[in-house]
Formats: sequence, C-alpha cells, structure tokens
Amino acid sequence: MAGIASFGAYIPRYRLGPETVGWNSPQERSIANFDEDSVTMAVAAGIDCLRGQDRQAVDGIIFATTTSPYSEKQCAAIIATALDLRRDIFATDVTDVLRAGTAAMMSALDSVKAGSANNVLVIASDNRQSAPRGDAERNLGDGAVAFLISQDNLVAESTGSYSITENLMDSWRSTGDSFVRSWEDRFATEEGLERILGDAVSGYFEKHGGEAKDVGKVAFYAPDARRHGQLTHKVGFTPEQVQEPLFGKLGNTGAAFSLMLLASALESATPGQSLLTVSYGDGSDVLGFRTTEGVSSLSPRMGVSGYLDSKIQLDSYETFAGWREVWVTDAARRPDPNSPSVTALWRENDKNLRLYGGTCNSCGYVQYPPQRICVNCQAKDDATPTRFSDRRGSVFTYSLDYLAATIDKPLVITTVDFKGGGRMLCMMTDRELDEVRVDLPIEMSFRKLRVVNGIHNYYWKAIPLRTTV
Repeated sequence: MAGIASFGAYIPRYRLGPETVGWNSPQERSIANFDEDSVTMAVAAGIDCLRGQDRQAVDGIIFATTTSPYSEKQCAAIIATALDLRRDIFATDVTDVLRAGTAAMMSALDSVKAGSANNVLVIASDNRQSAPRGDAERNLGDGAVAFLISQDNLVAESTGSYSITENLMDSWRSTGDSFVRSWEDRFATEEGLERILGDAVSGYFEKHGGEAKDVGKVAFYAPDARRHGQLTHKVGFTPEQVQEPLFGKLGNTGAAFSLMLLASALESATPGQSLLTVSYGDGSDVLGFRTTEGVSSLSPRMGVSGYLDSKIQLDSYETFAGWREVWVTDAARRPDPNSPSVTALWRENDKNLRLYGGTCNSCGYVQYPPQRICVNCQAKDDATPTRFSDRRGSVFTYSLDYLAATIDKPLVITTVDFKGGGRMLCMMTDRELDEVRVDLPIEMSFRKLRVVNGIHNYYWKAIPLRTTV
C-alpha cells in the first residue's frame, strides 16, 4: 500500500498585513523575500519533510510549480542537489497548471505502487504575482509543501484518486506575463470552480465508494475565502469537515495550495481519519488518504503551523514592491556583475549547492570550505565530506555594509560557528537589524544570489533560527 511517509512545509518569514504601510488591507499573506523563489522554498520544504528520514533512500523527486525560474532547465535537479540526494534517481518538473502539485503526487503514488521506486519526494512550490494592490494580490501567498511517498512507515495510506481534465480559460499567464490574468468572476466560479470540483468529488465517491459524510477533513482549492465558503455548501461538506483555507494568514499558494492544506490537516489528524485533497486547474484531481497510527509519532518539524507562527510583518508595501521589481528604483552605481562561470558552478556543486565541508579522518577537525590539507594536523587528502546545510549554529561575529549593491541594505556578513565544528563566512538574510548579535542562533537557508545572463546563481545564507517555541 502506497501513501505518505513524511511531510513538511515552508512559509517565508515575512508577511504583508494590517501593520504594513501602504498595504491597506486587514488581510495577511505570506511573501517571499527578494532572494527567494519557488526553487529555494522547495529546498526548505524538502528539508522539513526529510527530518528523521534517510536522504539516500530517496529514489526520485518531482517538483511542481507554475513559477519555475527556468523555461528550459530542470529545477528538480537543482533541488535534488541542494537536498543532497543520490545521483542515480529520476527527477522531473511538473509545470504550467495549478493542479501540478496533485498531478505530481499521483505520479509518485503510481510509481511506488508499480514498484519502480521505493521512495519518491514530491515538492510543490509557488510565488505567483498579480497586479499591484488588486484583490488577487491580496489573496495570493508564497510557500511550499513536500511529501515523501513510500510503502513503508506510512502516516497516511492512499485510498484512491479521480481526475477530470477540461479546457477552461478562467485563470492564466502567458509566456512573458509577470502577472496572473483572470476572466469574469461569475463565469469562473459557476462554470469552472463549483461545477468542476463538484463533478470531481462526486466522481471520486462513485469510483471508490463512500459519501461526503465519511470524510474527516477535506482540503480543497479556491482562489479566495468567499468562494471557498461557497464551495463548502455546493460540494456537500459541512463547515466542520473543511480544512481551514488559511486566507488572511497565508493566502493561495498556487500549485502548492491544496497540498499545503492537506499537510495542515495531517498535523492535527488522528489515526483512522479519512482525508481528501481536491485541486483545480483545467480540471481537478481528487486524492484520498486514511491516516495510520504513525501520524502521531512523526519526528518534530516546523510544518505549516510552525512556519505560520514564525513571522514578521513587513514595514511597508514599497519594500515588497522593490523585492518584486514592480517599482523600478535607481540601481547602485556599480559595474554590472560578471556572468557566473558555468564551469565553476559545475565544479563546485558539492561546496556551493550541497554545502559540503570536510571532516579530517586523522584528527577530526571540521572545516568549510573543504581543503586538501587539514589546517589542524596537515593531513593530506584524508577528509570525509560533511554536509552543513541542515546543521544549526551561531553568529561568531558580523559586519554591516551600507554601501553594498544589494536590495536589502545593509548587507549583513556573518561568521558562523556550526554545532559539531566548522566555521563559515556567509551573508545573513531574513533578519531584522535589532536582532543581529553575537551568539544569535542561526540555520542555513538556500537562496538566490543574483540572476545574470539568465543564470540563476544559488548559494546558502544564514538566517535567524525559526522554531515552533
């Protein structure tokens, strides 16, 4: 029996909310920082999902998004490298439709059921944009969710699926468009959302048996809170059965939305509970699960609830607009950055993307970046690769650069001491200046340094430790 062995999520630290000057809305929504995108958020969700799991046991990765940084390059390969997965795995991107997340989940379940893979990591991530200060922008949100699909040690068993595919122009974004477009609300709701989701749920019950009253929680897609409330009645569920959609706290996270609500439902689920997740986009996918005893014994993780509580409201809408380059400001009077060397990026994959240092086999000294000669005992070529990306640490010292050509001034440069040994010089992001201090607990976060000549240059930065406490 295939199903979910683990799950995790990621929600950016920053929010637009009532205290944000210029936002002019009581609603709160998550926003990715200037150095985050769907790939960096996917890596963070993957780390959360793989806590307590053997990364070398993962046989495949499927990445789902509508906001891929690349039009021609596989982002799943970047994510797999940053997560330090094996080389001999299959990887694919599922893009260009809002139900990409559930499509990826169905593919992973089929692969595990067929025996072609034992463990498949599914990650859905999105940071869609809409016209500034419009209703759509207020209802969108940025975030990612991850599931490990397996046959062993399950927290929820798959009970079946049902799909409808139908061409409908209600929401779209053409190549070159920055913002999501949509058609008239009444048409999109009545002929799209309500009709298609109702048919999909009915089709699921006809195929697999059961009724709406048998479902413990249902997590379904909707573009906003009003239409989500209308669906509760139209589809035949009671309000108590419907998983909270998190509008006003998180927002619609696109391809990750219905799966993120599923992860939220799993966080509070009890053994033996029936769960449904219903996606939407040129049709609908319905996936059913039944929780096992393992749902109450997962290793600690941040999850949806933990990341929701770990937040800071942004000071002004102008800052957010600058992050998204909606409002163009004068660039720093510096020469244009040089294009990254593709050869160097390939050569330094382990150091830059996997964040490997080395542990000397002779004396046990740990250092980053890895060196051929141990600086402690001078042993040569005798070190074991050591991953730092999931290690915590603290700030040894730091400096503030107010002249740096960066969107987020001042640039904070830190020297980080890792628990268990190792020291690294890196940038700090997601920080408020009043919290930067010596001994500040930190964790590492995969981020985008810059984009030059279409090359997205990724690396790791320190961030203040986000915890559920």
